[in-house]
Amino acid sequence: MQLPKFFGKQNRPKLIVRRIVGSSMSPKLVPGQLVLASGMFKTVHKGSVYVFRHDGKEKIKRVERVSGDRVFFIGDNLDYSSDSRHFGWIFKKEVRAKVLWPRIHN
Repeated sequence: MQLPKFFGKQNRPKLIVRRIVGSSMSPKLVPGQLVLASGMFKTVHKGSVYVFRHDGKEKIKRVERVSGDRVFFIGDNLDYSSDSRHFGWIFKKEVRAKVLWPRIHN
């Protein structure tokens, strides 16, 4: 399914619920688990987990680095994660929401 194009902060969702698919964020987020995320954030912070778009799909990963208008995302379970090590940096405008619950720290 192709996602609609969103531009700028005003078009980010206020609140979204997503189900974890795959084990790239294990053991902190496991397959089938629900997460609650909010598009109401001002900046992208290293170590926090976000929902972002890549190739028409939403992905949930942790921020490893932020440089200017781009973000480098990685999964917590490196052996099972397809992340920025494979597809490169993501523009900040593709970041949709910050995961609020469950609270997960690096």
